Amino acid sequence: MSDKSVSGRKVRFALVGCGRIAANHFGAIEKHADRCELVDVCDISPEAVKAATERTKAKGHASLSSLLDSTTADCVILTTPSGLHPSQAIQVARSGRHVMTEKPMATRWKDGLAMVEACDATGVRLFVVKQNRRNATLQLVKRALERKRFGRIYSVAINVFWTRPQDYYDSAKWRGTWEFDGGAFMNQASHYIDLLDWLIGPVESVMAYTGTLARHIDVEDTGVAALRWRSGAVGTLNVTMLTYPKNLEGSVTILGEKGTVRIGGVAVNEIQNWEFADTQPEDETVKQANYETTSVYGFGHPLYYDNVIKTLRGEAEAETDGREGLKSLELLIALYLSARDGRKVALPLEY
Repeated sequence: MSDKSVSGRKVRFALVGCGRIAANHFGAIEKHADRCELVDVCDISPEAVKAATERTKAKGHASLSSLLDSTTADCVILTTPSGLHPSQAIQVARSGRHVMTEKPMATRWKDGLAMVEACDATGVRLFVVKQNRRNATLQLVKRALERKRFGRIYSVAINVFWTRPQDYYDSAKWRGTWEFDGGAFMNQASHYIDLLDWLIGPVESVMAYTGTLARHIDVEDTGVAALRWRSGAVGTLNVTMLTYPKNLEGSVTILGEKGTVRIGGVAVNEIQNWEFADTQPEDETVKQANYETTSVYGFGHPLYYDNVIKTLRGEAEAETDGREGLKSLELLIALYLSARDGRKVALPLEY
């Protein structure tokens, strides 16, 4: 890993893929304008490039190669279709620049490994966006788990009851495809599947079912799974993009020996149950952690960028690097293997 830290100037970013999630990145960079700047943007759509350059004043490009030929960026952000992340990350890494990729980092296990290996080989950092980890609600849960307040964890349930109408998938040819997108598990529920390992610990095995029940797409619009953790805890994952008429719930419920917590709302933004056998000072801050949201993306991108900027300046270590990103990708691939083959899949995967 390169030990060259950015000092004496702002961290420079470039962004590739000016679609819907790019706005969250623009906003995060704007909030840290004292420490970072966006110098280049890129998209194959001239209209998207025009809109991005007008908002950010960055230089526009029609291709990643063109951007890399001239950019002064320290780190290139990939907000392109998921299936493009591996080849683009490797191209960026070989140019000597750090990589930040949106979720999921890849749609295939071997591609995720190749991304990590390429960044290792060229001595650059690979950041995988997991902004939901920074939610105040989930930070409280994480601290409670680290302090063993639950005692032994018995049962965990994650529900993602959202809606994605057909016109959402029809808005771009890559949506709803195996090659570039992935389905309800891989795309929409990716951040929630990340919580299974980040909060509870290593998963021992999974058994999943998926279905394409209503949308005209290649991938699943609905999926369920049963999980067992190495600790002995068991749990369920219930995901659908067919909720009528709008997004209903994104939640995690943890039932333990000495504690019961449910974080709900449309995007884990409300602490709906918080009960422990003991009492701690942070229990008084539970209500303050709740927030209103009209976006299932949450508000974690600026907090995520804070860590990335500090890491590139040599002031911190990356909270979600490539290897951390592989943990949730491995879970995702295990779920798909189970659903495809109709069998229980054990972790870690053999490779």
